[in-house]
Amino acid sequence: MHLSGVVLLLTFLLPPLWMLDAGYAGSGSSSTGDAPFVLLLAVPVACVGLHVFVQVPAGLVGAWWGRGRSAFVRYGCAVLVAGALGLLALWSLGWGSWSSLVPAWADAMVRVSLGLAVYTWAVRARPASVRRGRLSKR
Repeated sequence: MHLSGVVLLLTFLLPPLWMLDAGYAGSGSSSTGDAPFVLLLAVPVACVGLHVFVQVPAGLVGAWWGRGRSAFVRYGCAVLVAGALGLLALWSLGWGSWSSLVPAWADAMVRVSLGLAVYTWAVRARPASVRRGRLSKR
């Protein structure tokens, strides 16, 4: 999961448009000189929130539901769970209208699914010696 978290963090090198809009939003009379500092806080908070509340549970449930199946099935299960958890997380944060929720959800799902793809790739195959316990018999 650490590898998928790093991939998720790397995807935030390009901040989402909704986050940029929120960072530079302000009244017309006030200066927006401090807006980049808001983004410096918002990006790590969004990344940690997505990783802890969406990506980790989705990866674990996807690996559990897809055990004994192909990596594509595990990945599909994980993305399905991530989609539901991401929608629930964003809706609970106060995105009430679908017109503003769907673009933020789609952006989050692209970022989370890239991390889940790396996680699924990393756990796709374990060496047979470790899986069957041969290393402990040495």
